[in-house]
Amino acid sequence: MEKRPSCSSLGPGGLDMGRAVFKAVHHSVPPSLSGRRPTKISVVGAGHVGMAIAQTILTQDLADVLALVDANPDKLRGEMLDLQHAAAFLPRTTILSSVDFSSTTGSDLCIVTAGARQIPGESRLNLIHRNIIPTVAAKSPECILLIVSNPVDVLTFVAWKLSGFPPNRVIGSGTNLDSSRFRFLIADHLQVNAQDVQAYIIGEHGDSSVALWSSISVGGVALLSCLEKEEINYEKETLENIHKAVVDSAYEVIDLKGYTSWAIGYSAASLARALLRDQRRIHPVSVMAKGMYGISGEVFLSLPAQLGRGGVLGVTNVHLTEEEAQRLRRSAETILEVCQVMWREQGRSCSSQQVKHVMEATRLASFGAPIALPIVFIMFAGLVVLIFVLLKV
Repeated sequence: MEKRPSCSSLGPGGLDMGRAVFKAVHHSVPPSLSGRRPTKISVVGAGHVGMAIAQTILTQDLADVLALVDANPDKLRGEMLDLQHAAAFLPRTTILSSVDFSSTTGSDLCIVTAGARQIPGESRLNLIHRNIIPTVAAKSPECILLIVSNPVDVLTFVAWKLSGFPPNRVIGSGTNLDSSRFRFLIADHLQVNAQDVQAYIIGEHGDSSVALWSSISVGGVALLSCLEKEEINYEKETLENIHKAVVDSAYEVIDLKGYTSWAIGYSAASLARALLRDQRRIHPVSVMAKGMYGISGEVFLSLPAQLGRGGVLGVTNVHLTEEEAQRLRRSAETILEVCQVMWREQGRSCSSQQVKHVMEATRLASFGAPIALPIVFIMFAGLVVLIFVLLKV
């Protein structure tokens, strides 16, 4: 008797349900098949976020080799030693570090957290960022890139352009954490476990994000449909206030402690687990959204995506109401328009080679050290020009 995987097809005709559930990512490339080798994760940036991610990866036993990169050699060595000294309490993992990216060679997953710290009250789309994609891509040409630095959607697009990777291997952490905050608020109100709440925030990781109220379920019960069936009145303003609390929660943490770290550390580790262990779980992450929900341009924003060893395996075909779809398209326009507005203020252009020079120059700056305001302004202007040129390519 021929042996087949269980439930691989349904019915005499072999009904393929997967094509109805998932949308393919344009120009995806499957992973190369090879023998078992040590799993290697690199974390670029040894600041609060980078080290929270590194610590969570270690405690969850997600890598055989963990490589840390930062421009500050003393801090980098101190962080590496501090983790190595905990070896007796952790799963066996080789911990490496370098300031020149040499330790990242042959990584399966490269997590980029390097960037200027977000200041209280600053919009994510105005945040200055110093990115190091070309070197990472050259050292690990078969890796998956996971961008955590903000503004994550714009920078994921930049990483895709500069790396030359297929879009399924360039992912932004996006609204994975926003959705966790959303699920927590709903679960806290209903006094249930957050893992029993299915709820997504999609679109921009920031102020124009979209809460998918129409698809929220708790223990398999559609929330809004249940309220309507039970004739329980609710105000739309109440729903908007919950969404606003999700958007503002990061700013509140920054106001209180100066930065966010632990939640994004767990968020990134959950993505690493889904990717490297081929768990094929659904996470709302920043992906190439071209062709999805009426979005025609090349833009990265968060949609519920199936993640596995090949990166983004597909985007779930979640039903959106017309209002939700319109908000998603406006969110996509926000990411594009901010670059265009800034470009008009600059009034000049640069070549692709100059773009690479700008990125290389920013690579030399410290990932976490304070920078004088004039230098920040110059780097910001360079990044603005870079993003616009790439968006026009």
